[in-house]
Amino acid sequence: MRRMKSGGGWAAVKYTLRMANKVTWPKLWRAMMSRNTCKTCAVGMGGQKGGMRNEMGHWPEVCKKSLQAMVADMQDGLRDEFFRRYSIAELRTLSPRDLEWSGRLTHPLYAGPGDTHYRVISWNDAFDRMAKQLTGTQPDENFFYCSGRSSNEAAFVLQLFSRLYGTNYVNNCSFYCHQASGVGLGQSLGTGTATVTLEDVENSDLFILIGGNPASNHPRLMRTLMNVRRQGGQVVSINPIKELGLVNFSVPSDVWSLFFGSKISSLYLQPHIGGDIPLLAGVAKVLLERRLVAKPYIKAATEGFDEFVKGVNALSWEEIERQSGVPRAQIEELGVLYGRAKNAVFGWTMGITHHLHGVENVRMIVNLALLRGMVGKPHAGLLPIRGHSNVQGIGSMGVAPNLKQQIFDNMEALLKVKLPTNPGLDTMACMRAAAEGKVKGAICLGGNLFGSNPDAYFAHRSLGNLDFITYINTTLNTGHAWGTAKETLILPCLARDEEPQPTTQESMFNYVRLSEGGEQRIAQAKSEHEILTTLGHRVLGDAGPVNWTELKLHRTVREMIAKVIPGFEAIGRIDETKQEFQIGGRTFHTPTFPTPSGKAQFAPLEEPMTRVASAAAAPEAGPGQGVLRMMTIRSEGQFNTVVYEEQDIYRGQDRRDVILMHVDDIQRFGFTIDQPVTVRSSVGELRGIRVRDIDIRAGNCAMYLPEANVLVPHEVDPQSKTPAFKSIWLTIEAERPSSVSSDGLVSLEMAGV
Repeated sequence: MRRMKSGGGWAAVKYTLRMANKVTWPKLWRAMMSRNTCKTCAVGMGGQKGGMRNEMGHWPEVCKKSLQAMVADMQDGLRDEFFRRYSIAELRTLSPRDLEWSGRLTHPLYAGPGDTHYRVISWNDAFDRMAKQLTGTQPDENFFYCSGRSSNEAAFVLQLFSRLYGTNYVNNCSFYCHQASGVGLGQSLGTGTATVTLEDVENSDLFILIGGNPASNHPRLMRTLMNVRRQGGQVVSINPIKELGLVNFSVPSDVWSLFFGSKISSLYLQPHIGGDIPLLAGVAKVLLERRLVAKPYIKAATEGFDEFVKGVNALSWEEIERQSGVPRAQIEELGVLYGRAKNAVFGWTMGITHHLHGVENVRMIVNLALLRGMVGKPHAGLLPIRGHSNVQGIGSMGVAPNLKQQIFDNMEALLKVKLPTNPGLDTMACMRAAAEGKVKGAICLGGNLFGSNPDAYFAHRSLGNLDFITYINTTLNTGHAWGTAKETLILPCLARDEEPQPTTQESMFNYVRLSEGGEQRIAQAKSEHEILTTLGHRVLGDAGPVNWTELKLHRTVREMIAKVIPGFEAIGRIDETKQEFQIGGRTFHTPTFPTPSGKAQFAPLEEPMTRVASAAAAPEAGPGQGVLRMMTIRSEGQFNTVVYEEQDIYRGQDRRDVILMHVDDIQRFGFTIDQPVTVRSSVGELRGIRVRDIDIRAGNCAMYLPEANVLVPHEVDPQSKTPAFKSIWLTIEAERPSSVSSDGLVSLEMAGV
């Protein structure tokens, strides 16, 4: 497949035309222009300012991800014949893309013990089965999981129900993505979210992007980076892979950029996977040696500086270069560039958080920002670049194992109840409890719990050990095939722009939007909110602290949120005012922080460097084997675990069953391009994987998730409970061509699940 010269551009325009032809231009235009928040990444757009418009008023704000999600929701409904035709075993042979594009879910589906196929059941039957499971077991024998696609209202109701039911076993998808950001930022600054607004980023003179590829995963952020460069600012990209879209990107909504392209990165560093802490420590060393630190700021607004400096000074340049994989000259170049910047923003994604030392990675980024006083002033700060459109809002609503104390107190006071105080379980802890038979049931609000889990063998066994699992989704995914329990229920829900009542969402910039909803495309589907409040009525009744029938009104839920969730007071008036808002207390334009001392905290360096060295210890290779450190990646044609296209056009890949390696490693191991190999980790293997070359730091490689999740151990960062999707040691060896999959797909059956 021919590799492109720039991201975005005419290829994106052509794809837009193709998507529009699937559903007709007028229908797609009306859907995209509706007053609803974008369904994909957390950059955020839409809402009351109008479709394809961001909070600064710019139009058009649109990308392929937005179009893909919208067109998928505009598919025709699945007919009952589909489930008579395809057994569960046959669904397991379909790729993630095949399942996504099969059509919208239309009726509740059920499969019980011994069933080979799903069958359609009534909504009344579905609610009866869910209620029977919950009332027939103890509260701590069930867990509740929420994805970032849900609304604030549905998320609040989910965690409210779980706690009034009697359990804190409630969690969300951030444990498998940005939980390390929340924990790390909380430890350093007393807040778990971005310290900047979109306007701050647009007006920065240096944006340092670490461990991310927004050209593929957050395409609308590329316009902002283009603007930074046009205004004379600089963009630094730090990523083991040299990603095409971070080098040059043609923004389709900008005429000049569309025709001539826009250079994005001023400087591009390619560290080893997991080498970010030593790299950033090297930058700190440059700043300290050249006296480019903000001493008055450090003295007035921070604590822990001396211990951090001691750790930096103890590092030799030889160790920094070896552990990071980046030459000293390049690190010094970055240090000087940062030292000259007046307003710098640090942005990062899961290349930082998906490590067993993910929290330490985040805190090291904060350290570097604090060294130059870049937190607590306009146009500078910290930006965790989050994935799903409301994943941050889900956390704000209290969908977490342990409520923040103020939220806990507010809920008890408002409802005049005693909430459960038993320890909650994070997502992986729930999976382990399922494997051990300690929990019996689960309710999954959106997402793909199976597909997002590491160690697919383990995930399959864990979910299969449950007595009952309920999935609430718009379309099919691999979880419905591989994540079945003894009894499995799939409930069809409405998309955001089909809701009968307005809903709200929170962007990664702490900006809350109001979505108006719209016409229902699938007659038998119900809103997530209606499903949850109906369940609350069936299980808990209306005579308790909450009248679940009254709670069916979203306005009533928003009034409760305003009284319970700090910073969300304005949401209680949003139905009348229509005023979208910035959440108070999260954006730092002055150097005062919500820590016990009011000061930001430097994190020490000694222990993180020890953990980095431990993670970098490679296993021994056997005869005929190569050893590389692998990170899982998403393609340009997918969003999270949802695969819309098999191709990854930015990386020039026409299939997904590939291992992307540096050409020097390919030659060193005696492989050739497209040679089939077997790839093994400590927990699994994939056979028939094709060798492909890419510009990645030698000694490292990349493979696509969710297929490569088979290879990812289910160990977690002890602080964030996040698996290390970006740091897996592999052995690779040649195999016979006859074992290669002919269609370019990797199934779990190939992996032996």
